[in-house]
Amino acid sequence: MRLKVLMVSAAALAACLPGVVAAQAPQSQEPDVIVDQGRIRAFQIAVANFSGQYGSELSGVIRSDLRRTGYFEPLDPASFVETGLTLANAPNFPQWTSIGAQAVLYGSVTPRSDGRNDFGFRLYDPYRQCQLVSYQFTATPEQWRRIGHKIADMVYSRMTGESGLFDSRVIFVAESGTQLNRVSRLAISDQDGVNPEFLTTGEEVIMSPRFSLSDPNEITYVGLGKDYSRIYLLNLQTQRRESLGEFDGQVLAPRFSNDGTKMAFSIIRNGNTDVYVMDLASRQVRRLTNDPGIDTSPSFSPDNSQIVFTSDRSGSARLYTMRADGSGQRPISRGGGIYTAPSWSPRGDLIAFTKQGGGRFSTGVMNTDGSGERILSSSYFEEGPSWAPNGRYIMFARQSPGGDTRLWTVDLSGRVVNQSGYNGRGTDPSWSPLLDDAPVRPGSGGPDACPN
Repeated sequence: MRLKVLMVSAAALAACLPGVVAAQAPQSQEPDVIVDQGRIRAFQIAVANFSGQYGSELSGVIRSDLRRTGYFEPLDPASFVETGLTLANAPNFPQWTSIGAQAVLYGSVTPRSDGRNDFGFRLYDPYRQCQLVSYQFTATPEQWRRIGHKIADMVYSRMTGESGLFDSRVIFVAESGTQLNRVSRLAISDQDGVNPEFLTTGEEVIMSPRFSLSDPNEITYVGLGKDYSRIYLLNLQTQRRESLGEFDGQVLAPRFSNDGTKMAFSIIRNGNTDVYVMDLASRQVRRLTNDPGIDTSPSFSPDNSQIVFTSDRSGSARLYTMRADGSGQRPISRGGGIYTAPSWSPRGDLIAFTKQGGGRFSTGVMNTDGSGERILSSSYFEEGPSWAPNGRYIMFARQSPGGDTRLWTVDLSGRVVNQSGYNGRGTDPSWSPLLDDAPVRPGSGGPDACPN
């Protein structure tokens, strides 16, 4: 007998979320049931509308954040049996298990005398009848959307054991106009595409915007004019902009070291393109590569000891790594096709890249030695992968035939692919680190807390 069963396997879950161990099942003596297809079922979570100012909108942000991960399925509030939840009481657990809720989140927005609001919430497991986490934020009423992202981060962290990604922003190149009269501007938005803002006026061609991973207020980008190319530093908090100086040649693809002390980039000079590094304190520049090929798109490893970059020195663009001082250069990509735009994961375990081959463009990842290459997404055109702060999702630009270029995300399983909420044309995204220097860590929340 052959029975097709739709279910999540431990191995599939382990591949998607670290910390989940796939157990080995004993061999059956009568293999008459064969599971030939698996499917991960999203976690059913009930997010009740918060009470108070902007409460329902805040809850909508939480639902949207969790749904986009692919691992949560917020239930329709119309299905809720119990209403009027308050922070003073636990939910009626049977009424939530009756609708299949595996977790229940609710909270309130309470005004303070100083004009700010208290945003409190509780997360419960209705099956084990215990509290998973509770917390309270204090912020101005206008910050309700960011508080929604922060609560979603805490829920995601408590349920998956990983750090969050929602309280972050994205910078990118926003495009408008026609093919012959294209205008590019530096833009920034929340990670879900909401609250877009233009940071430049369109007088320069904007390329390669990148966040500093040590300070979410510091960014770099290239501005091209009629007779110049410059690498700029821009502080988002103070709006102070400065140029790194004039270079003999066109500059490309700047990227901060992960401690924010150095900048790696390429210079096209006398028909040759090589990788350089600048000490940002002294502004001293050192050349790291020196060969006839095109060496570009450097990206530091999280510990700043290595750099991955693209080079066509062997005849076709491949990925190479080298030590941060330029020594030990070696190729790591092993497959056919053209490899570009490498980006080292903030977790340090993977390198993302764009690959061109077979008439299509793909977004993929590989181990840092080039092994274990996996393609996560393929389409007519896509490029420029950038990691989420927790290293589990990648944002990139994608274009359909005859269509506009938009921002998309994919998770490491390749199963969850979503278009960003930004409605305009966008390319070359860069995902910020979490906005708080010290992200909130969810605690136990009381004597009735569920065991981890």
